[in-house]
Amino acid sequence: MTRVLTRAAVLAALAILITAGATSAQSLAGVVKDASGAVLPGVTVEASSPALIERTRSVVTDGQGQYQMVNLRPGRYAVTFTLAGFAKVVREGLDVTGGGVVAVNVEMRVSGVEESITVTGAAPVVDVQTSVKREQVLSNDFVQALPASRGYGNYLAGVPGITGTGLGASATPSNNFFTARGGRSSEGNIQVDGMNVGSSVGGGGVSGYQYDMNNAAEVQVTIAGGLAEVDRGGPAFNMIPKTGGNTFGGSYFGSFSGQWAQGSNIDDTLRSYGFADLPALIRNWDTNGAFSGPILRDRLWFFSNLRTVGTYQDSPRLYANANAADP
Repeated sequence: MTRVLTRAAVLAALAILITAGATSAQSLAGVVKDASGAVLPGVTVEASSPALIERTRSVVTDGQGQYQMVNLRPGRYAVTFTLAGFAKVVREGLDVTGGGVVAVNVEMRVSGVEESITVTGAAPVVDVQTSVKREQVLSNDFVQALPASRGYGNYLAGVPGITGTGLGASATPSNNFFTARGGRSSEGNIQVDGMNVGSSVGGGGVSGYQYDMNNAAEVQVTIAGGLAEVDRGGPAFNMIPKTGGNTFGGSYFGSFSGQWAQGSNIDDTLRSYGFADLPALIRNWDTNGAFSGPILRDRLWFFSNLRTVGTYQDSPRLYANANAADP
């Protein structure tokens, strides 16, 4: 009986993880038509990207000429449309990002010979299916370029419409409550790949876990207009973790500080008025190393990560017992 319950619990947890990831996943969708405007069923649509472990994912348009690919990893894609008797159409350089739907509609023309039409440098696609949602996406390049500790509060400060309780200006990241457009200060929610990982405070909240910002493939910040799958009225901060790849690679981030980085403008006159120096910083740090690569190419990848954070700081008016352990 215990073994059956354990298996059921594991399956339920996996279902929650899969469902949670799907609620904010990236998708491709659209309609395929011919030159006369008639819809084309049976068109094979293939999306290829180094971000996909299987390299290529394919679907077929339905009777209304529509197709949809869900749960795609963030990345740059090439989408190919093929149908016997028609010229093949290739859309290259599509950036699939954010938690919405990238609409790619194409028109195919009749061709008696093997022909391919490649479209590159096209205008940015517009999400017309979830346009009510206001979302800002922070890429990994942005995350790594910001000269601050890898606490999400520092990144929330760069998102218009989000109000946080403060910045983690030190080398050690801090976890901040946040809200949007005048809502309750604790209703902002933290997610990892679409799964809530914060505490249930006021409909949202955060926890003491140090989220791995440095190794987020991208961060999706939903400011307002959450759709039916959202269980709260406040904003959401969703980190999409990195995965491995077909090539070996790694990264390192380090942020350090100590007494040498702290100054004071409290002079004797201010001290006579009762002002005192802030608690002295001894040292703090946030270091992170990651390494990833293939175990089986196009089959199995790995991603490993090691992080250490900490702070040593003076505690004013608290003193150690010099006689401890000395009878």
